[in-house]
Amino acid sequence: MKTAQQLIDDANAQVQQITPTEANALRNTQGVLFVDLRDIRELWREGTIEGAMSAPRGMLEFWIDPECKYYRRDFDGAKRIVLFCASAWRSALSARDLQNMGVQNVCHIEGGFSAWVKQGLDTVPVKNPYLGKPG
Repeated sequence: MKTAQQLIDDANAQVQQITPTEANALRNTQGVLFVDLRDIRELWREGTIEGAMSAPRGMLEFWIDPECKYYRRDFDGAKRIVLFCASAWRSALSARDLQNMGVQNVCHIEGGFSAWVKQGLDTVPVKNPYLGKPG
């Protein structure tokens, strides 16, 4: 059996990783879609990158497939998709899976949202509708 880390390492060998600084330079670029794969509770607790779409890891492949009943038009017009999660584990596997589906314009943020925050890059709070406020 392969370990989870072996799966992540294999995925990273197949997909493009970009640094948080490189990803930050892509913000507000026409056609670039940032996708936050973290669980909604992580977003409520830690915030996200402004303008990022929240897509639960378990739904990503269904949401991006135009043939699937769960398809989301949020992906229409995306010339480049930048995935991220907390530590770049889920995003590595997701980028690999999207590439396997034929999506060529996908990459993920090296080190994930944790690395983004560690570098002091901007984040925005995410409102918890059950509390009426972020967190």
